[in-house]
Amino acid sequence: TVQFLWNHWLCSSLFVCVRGGALPEAEVDIEVLHRPFLCHRKSKYGDILLVHHEGYLENGTMFHSSRTHGDKQPVWFTLGIREVIKGWDKGLQDMCSGEKRKLIIPPALAYGKEGKGKIPPESTLTFIIEVVEIRNGPRSHESFQEMDLNDDWRLSKDEVKEYLRKEFERHGYPPNDTLHENMVKDIFAKEDENKDGFISSREFTYKHDEL
Repeated sequence: TVQFLWNHWLCSSLFVCVRGGALPEAEVDIEVLHRPFLCHRKSKYGDILLVHHEGYLENGTMFHSSRTHGDKQPVWFTLGIREVIKGWDKGLQDMCSGEKRKLIIPPALAYGKEGKGKIPPESTLTFIIEVVEIRNGPRSHESFQEMDLNDDWRLSKDEVKEYLRKEFERHGYPPNDTLHENMVKDIFAKEDENKDGFISSREFTYKHDEL
């Protein structure tokens, strides 16, 4: 969706999101249920993953399934930037497309003392998660190269606008010049640190606290 693209542009990078406070000592118990014979790439922080998932409480009650609940579609999220619970960020690294894992996630890496919805406080959760697809995240070196059409290691407003147009088409939205112009204006206001009219590879890759 448009909001999906917008959020990914404006989200803080992993380096900002995980700062502040020691990492919890709790760990995720990972069991690989299926791994494909061929694996062209493995998931890493910053990648966008498309996953099907089922979630279970300690008593075995299923509280959610992407295959049977809601629109019955897999969900997209970016690995490593706290879009999902910490247990997913920790437990879904180094996965292949088509791989399926069982994650047992302690409360400290799930919904903690508060709980959420059907999930009681201090719940240890079990998830069965299948990675359907892996894509380069918006902050990856590969994405920068894809956007840098003339290979000069900096992004012009025209290059960013062209990238947005392609992304809109890929997600099934018609091009919208006025919207793209406004998005580019906002992006450059936040990303063009030295205000030279270009986004350098460093400005693109590393984010700042105010975002």
